[in-house]
Amino acid sequence: MCGRYAITTAPEAMRQLFDYREQPNFPPRYNIAPTQPVPVVRLAQGARQFALLRWGLVPAWVKDPKSFSLLHVARAESVNDKPAFRNAMRRRRCLLPADGFYEWSEFGERKGPFFIRPKAGGMIAFAGLWETWMGPNGEELESVAIITTPANRRLGAIAERMPAILPPESFDLWLDCGKVDAMTAAAFLVPAAEALLEAYPVSTAVNRTANDSPELIAPVSPQAPPASEPVPVKRARKPADDRQGSLF
Repeated sequence: MCGRYAITTAPEAMRQLFDYREQPNFPPRYNIAPTQPVPVVRLAQGARQFALLRWGLVPAWVKDPKSFSLLHVARAESVNDKPAFRNAMRRRRCLLPADGFYEWSEFGERKGPFFIRPKAGGMIAFAGLWETWMGPNGEELESVAIITTPANRRLGAIAERMPAILPPESFDLWLDCGKVDAMTAAAFLVPAAEALLEAYPVSTAVNRTANDSPELIAPVSPQAPPASEPVPVKRARKPADDRQGSLF
């Protein structure tokens, strides 16, 4: 599974790419993990808005978030059906800017992390869903989940799933829930083009969420065949959890 990603682009460059009004200032992050605040881009009063939300969606109908399973991803195949996601798919779609993401893969008896990023450089945008949870005492929590698709052929050597990556020309249609219905928007949730991404092995230091430095995305000597072509992969399979679906 994969549950980490990185944002290394400077704030102003990210603002120009995603065209939101706010001018946030934030440091690069090399090891973003679930439950942490993450930047999202959403539509507010007809304009794009930058916001920080907790990664791990809490549906509005949940009574106690502390006892609810963490929903940091949503499967594209079921976002229009599952109660945890279908309202957000209709009304609260968003983008999550990223410079790359991590995936762990097993080759024989070894298991290690890979960093996956655009081959040509630059940022990508994950498709996401956000929600607002209101507590009985007036407390409020805004949270988000990343939508995933089956992995494309190239990344299939590493993982079974990958984030749904939206091209810039789809941003407006994805964000405009008033004009684009959920079923139409679901057509954008497809595996990324084979030529878009590259993957390479990185240090196991990324395993600890406390580590957050540029060294985490530096290539290391491969412990296994590269991800340029599919190879047999040995993975332990876990039973599906209908409450949250499979992770990346």
